[in-house]
Amino acid sequence: MSTVVTTPSETQIVMTREFDAPRDLVFAALTTPDLLKRWFGADGWELVECEIDLRVGGRWRFVSLGPGGMRMGQGGVYTEIVPALRLAYTESYDDQWFPGVARVEADLSGSTTLVTTLTFPSREVRDLVLASPMERGINESHNRLAQLLGEKNELDA
Repeated sequence: MSTVVTTPSETQIVMTREFDAPRDLVFAALTTPDLLKRWFGADGWELVECEIDLRVGGRWRFVSLGPGGMRMGQGGVYTEIVPALRLAYTESYDDQWFPGVARVEADLSGSTTLVTTLTFPSREVRDLVLASPMERGINESHNRLAQLLGEKNELDA
């Protein structure tokens, strides 16, 4: 199974993926540093710093190490939190590989379908992100998340 990436508007990217796990477990994987470190990022990247203040107005910060020692830092502020249903936050990168701040909304529904909507300041920024290896990276990351959720489901059963 892969993550489906669509562009419903000039400024949005929507990523949709179904996971075989309960919503509360998927939500925990999105918001728990120890779990995020096990799945977040494209192949060849490791999440080495993961700080989460999970409250509206709370900040989050991730730093990943990649090939050749490349560092990528990103962070933002949580704007909405509904456990096991919805997580919304801002996102920007230290190196500003895309300008401005994106709004991210992650919604969980049904048989645990994760729908992540990224809204960018302009079509040009959205297209810059689409031209990057973002789609490959999100699929690699979501594949590891699916594996982790399968392991957690087995442990909890």
